[in-house]
Amino acid sequence: MDARLTTPLTTNRRHSRSGSGWIVSAAIIAVLVLLPVFALALQAIQGSAGLWSHLLVTTLPTALADTLILLCGVGLLVAILGTGAAWLVTAYDFPGRRILEWALILPLAVPTYIIAYAYLDILHPIGVVQGAIRWLFGYSSPREFRLPDIRNMTGCIILLGFVLYPYVYIPTRALFLMQSSSLIEAARTLGVSRRHIFWRVALPLARPAIAVGVSLALMEALNDIGASEFLGIRTLTVSIYTTWITRADLPGASQIALSLLFIVVALVAMERWARREQRYSISAQRSRISEPLKVTSRQGLIFFCIGSIPVLIGFVFPAIYLATEAWRRFQFAGLSPRFLIEAANTVVFAFTATIVTVGLGVLLAYVARLRPGPASAWFFRLATIGYAAPGTVIAIGVLILLAGLDQFINRNAIAWFGVSTGLLFMGSGAALIYAYATRFLAISAGGMDAGLTRIPLSFDHASRTLGQSASGTFRHVHLPLSKAALTAAALLVFVDCVKELPATLLLRPLNFETFATHLYGEAARGTYEEASIAALAIVVIGILPVILLSKIGRRA
Repeated sequence: MDARLTTPLTTNRRHSRSGSGWIVSAAIIAVLVLLPVFALALQAIQGSAGLWSHLLVTTLPTALADTLILLCGVGLLVAILGTGAAWLVTAYDFPGRRILEWALILPLAVPTYIIAYAYLDILHPIGVVQGAIRWLFGYSSPREFRLPDIRNMTGCIILLGFVLYPYVYIPTRALFLMQSSSLIEAARTLGVSRRHIFWRVALPLARPAIAVGVSLALMEALNDIGASEFLGIRTLTVSIYTTWITRADLPGASQIALSLLFIVVALVAMERWARREQRYSISAQRSRISEPLKVTSRQGLIFFCIGSIPVLIGFVFPAIYLATEAWRRFQFAGLSPRFLIEAANTVVFAFTATIVTVGLGVLLAYVARLRPGPASAWFFRLATIGYAAPGTVIAIGVLILLAGLDQFINRNAIAWFGVSTGLLFMGSGAALIYAYATRFLAISAGGMDAGLTRIPLSFDHASRTLGQSASGTFRHVHLPLSKAALTAAALLVFVDCVKELPATLLLRPLNFETFATHLYGEAARGTYEEASIAALAIVVIGILPVILLSKIGRRA
């Protein structure tokens, strides 16, 4: 009898110690994510007051003004495009609607720097578009007719808006689909037209989804470095890169990066404030979705053409251009050995970062399930904060942290053993893996957390009753049941690592090129055709999560 009574107590104490170990693991992950931010802040504070005043006079006013104007323009455009497209395919039934539902997600496959790279060549004065217009109207040279240059703020806002609007389209369409038909029917009974239903019923209810989508799009716009620089817009992100690379001014770059981080925090706070008192619930009739209104053939054609415009500008035209230029380049010079080396670099580093990021994300999500409470919740939030920070901010923080660690190890190795270790972390690419993991940990942890929440807690209790440990329960119960969520998270992380440009530019080892950095270098030199194959490869890889999202959308 005594033995039977002591066994559960011993087991509980063992589980308690095990649970404490899981919490410590989550705390370590959170600290690793926050260390680059702390290093950045420390470097910025250590910078001289004179340097800060110099930046306030020379660099920050222009960079801050351009950044705020770009954010306002992109935010407004993505809200209009994303919300309008979501309502169009949800509220109306017309030929081609099913195609548009998933095609409107396709611009997510095109990184912002590739859209700028493509359109700079497509709309060049001697490019195909302006050449066709001059031929059509009988002009003989660019001196007689040329379109306005897109290398300005307006061009940057338009191009970024047509690439980033799916961040608003996806959540807004999902919310429109979840709205109960009783709301629409009540409005129609009161004599409200479908257009006014959008303004008075659907749009107010969709504000949380729109706010989330716009905030995500703005964070992506802040992270952009290639498109802004190619189009002549000196944002804070571009200023960070040029301050460090061109002037080798790390304290100055850190202070600008800290300013950019404040803007990110302000964006997140504004998004939370916009939804501070809004509470929405789906009624018991949520399965009765309002049927889309069937329109005439003429109206259907007009709606399809309007809905196709974002797809054409954001994906089809750049994809056709890249495929054409890549084929021409392949016919002219074949596939260069450098392309194969860049492909190997891209895949190896993205795959390694995916393994590390997914592993940490799984651990973080499992701790939140295993030990629910304020501590695990806070560690989860802190560890996933890196996704909100632009890649340049994370990269500068990692650079400061690991470069200092390299110097410390090298100095002590020389003093103790007389051997120089060199750039142990910065030279091996470990810094790049660290930056990728810090930036994209939110994707893997969030995806795994979503998968785990669908598994009833009774499964955990049954497994532990049968004598399984926490790790054994994960291996035998949670992992098999959450393979789909884990695979989706790994795919998203891998693709984001392939597309990531700012962190790769700042932290890559010497003489190391990926598809993204190769494209950036060729576009900076104006030799667009040289990087067309690499750009096309990035777009093809970027289509993979779009296919995943389209399948999820069809199930919704």
